[in-house]
Amino acid sequence: MTVGGHRPERVAEEVRNEVSLMLAGALKDPRLALPLNVTEVRVAPGMRQVRVYVQLEGSEEERAAALEGLHAAAGFVRHELVERLQLRRAPEILFIVDQSEEYGKRIDQLLEKVKQPDKS
Repeated sequence: MTVGGHRPERVAEEVRNEVSLMLAGALKDPRLALPLNVTEVRVAPGMRQVRVYVQLEGSEEERAAALEGLHAAAGFVRHELVERLQLRRAPEILFIVDQSEEYGKRIDQLLEKVKQPDKS
């Protein structure tokens, strides 16, 4: 392992912290008023791209509007990350809806359905 081998993981954790702080206060877009949570951040090799996975609450319309708001704020977030983390290059920021919780709930429902004996 090289000396800088863990740098992407460290940068990802710092990006997660900073984006969470920005979502809590710095971003004033009304579309982002619903509860949202940064669940994971993945940094691509070369740190040219950052994928930020967010969990959104609310109806489908509210979630779609919040995702549009996040995409609109990507430039601001990119600029702020460069300043706050003192990065040389500004990585491209991609916001992706994390649906792992819904997926897990669906699997749990299916497993419970299989476990229950058929009362025919």
